[in-house]
Amino acid sequence: MAFKWYFPWVDAAQRLRGVVMESLDQEQDAKGLARHAYQSRTQFYRVFRAMIEETPVAMRRRLLLERAAWQLSRTQLSVTDISLNANYGSLEAFTRAFRKAFRVSPSLYRRMGATYTHLHATNGIHHHSGKDDTKGVGQSMDLFDILSGQESWHTRRLLDLAKTLNDEQLDRPLKNKVKVFPWDGPDQSLRQILDRMVQTKEAWAAALTGGSMPLMDNAPPDDRTPSAMLARLDKADAAFHSVLADVRNRSAWEDTFVDALCEPPETFTFGGMFAHVITFNAYRRMLAIDALRRLGVKVEGFGCPMEYVANLASA
Repeated sequence: MAFKWYFPWVDAAQRLRGVVMESLDQEQDAKGLARHAYQSRTQFYRVFRAMIEETPVAMRRRLLLERAAWQLSRTQLSVTDISLNANYGSLEAFTRAFRKAFRVSPSLYRRMGATYTHLHATNGIHHHSGKDDTKGVGQSMDLFDILSGQESWHTRRLLDLAKTLNDEQLDRPLKNKVKVFPWDGPDQSLRQILDRMVQTKEAWAAALTGGSMPLMDNAPPDDRTPSAMLARLDKADAAFHSVLADVRNRSAWEDTFVDALCEPPETFTFGGMFAHVITFNAYRRMLAIDALRRLGVKVEGFGCPMEYVANLASA
């Protein structure tokens, strides 16, 4: 006989989420949302924030903007009509709110042809045009899990090994300098190789979640120690993987997003961007392995994804 675990809080969270989801086509304030939940405004706010990790008004505003982005990318509705659908009193107010959220104006967003319409949210609840927006659970490991997991796992291993070196060794000029990107100069030292790998993840995490561009090659010395770079990597990984795991779960690798940190803003597919990060960080990891070995550090393996899979199996 099969048993199914039952958690009452799951149903409660679903009901609270439903109150906001069902309000998108109505003019609602915090008091109106609480009334539909049959709770006082204070109680509704406190329980919603605790269970959903976002205030009801903020979630509703975000979902309306996500729906507006979906309409801009997939319908012929005018920007004015879309602004009214999003419950904004004027086109100017809608444009300001949309630009603040997506970092480009509604008109430019439409012209750029972006198809990814989600704003960063830790609770993973998004507008899906009627489709179920629950997170995928219980999935087996796929190529995304292997490649993204291995990239983070191996970078952490290299940063841990770098902790055994002193500043002179970390900053010692490389004998065989390699220019990885045409817009970057050659990596000058092991520290710079490691730092640029972390910066790559930080920059794309910022582009995906609406953050600020990291200080490329200009970070303070305290932020460029191996321990500090590990902490930066953990933070960037959390944001980077939360967005791309959702993309994976929806099989949306061909969806496009606007990188507003570019000047001017550019549009990329999630699949192309992810492959870019994996490819060039893998190359830099090979350079880091060589630099570590030249400094006398014993490095096991050679950075193959199969090492990561074997490590998971043994763990």
